[in-house]
Amino acid sequence: MKSEKAGTTISDNKTEVTNISSHGIWLFHDSKEYFLSYKQFPWFKKATIKEVTNVEYSSKNHFYWPDLDVDLHLESIENPEKYPLVSKEN
Repeated sequence: MKSEKAGTTISDNKTEVTNISSHGIWLFHDSKEYFLSYKQFPWFKKATIKEVTNVEYSSKNHFYWPDLDVDLHLESIENPEKYPLVSKEN
């Protein structure tokens, strides 16, 4: 019996916060980087580095920050003007 070569992982999508600045955060996902400004995504402004960098790719095109209870769809990151805020910053 010959063993087959091991397959690839189910998801090769790498998701991580690559930079945090005084203007916003940069999210890297699937070979692309996205800028999330604090003006459009205020939940990250007062968060700790640990809270911001703890991001999960929870399902297709959804990102979840469990420490902040923030759930964002990729479409809202790419086109934030189409999704006005419905929540206020604490």
